[in-house]
Amino acid sequence: MKYSDELFSYNKGFVEREDYTNYQSEKYPNKKIAILTCMDTRLVQLLPASIGVKNGDVIVIKNAGGLVSHPFGSIMRSIMVAIYQLGVEELMIIGHDDCGMYKLDAAGFIDTMQQRGISEETISMISYCGVDLKKWLSGFNNTEESVAETMNSIRNHPLIPRDMSISGFIINPMTGQLRKVEDDVCSK
Repeated sequence: MKYSDELFSYNKGFVEREDYTNYQSEKYPNKKIAILTCMDTRLVQLLPASIGVKNGDVIVIKNAGGLVSHPFGSIMRSIMVAIYQLGVEELMIIGHDDCGMYKLDAAGFIDTMQQRGISEETISMISYCGVDLKKWLSGFNNTEESVAETMNSIRNHPLIPRDMSISGFIINPMTGQLRKVEDDVCSK
């Protein structure tokens, strides 16, 4: 049995038991906060529990590393929807220790792709089309700097309102402890 089949089967009982009633809320966040964070499995329940939020309190936007990698990509679009359509007034960027994007080896990543059946021709074609796979698949070397750079890229985006509150943190994925990232960490 595939894991998705197992999850789909569980869902049937969840709906039949009406367990969903414990999670019903409005689509507008109660706390008017959006959180950009990593997709790491350790944060799924730990992050909300560690900051005391429940379903309906915040908008959570996740991707690998909690990064904004393109000024007009899907992460920025999600942030724009959160601000202009869902009433978000504050953004929290929450990176974490021991992130898979930390010092991600793009060459090794590409090797793994090839081991999984992606041909050299496909990789060359993508490069020929102007995508620098090594740059696109690279991670970061300093978690604090990564969070600060993401904060700055959002803050300096031409479509972000100047009164938007943007703060950065790093969470310990084992304990849930947050530490604040100062705005000027990139200039130190």
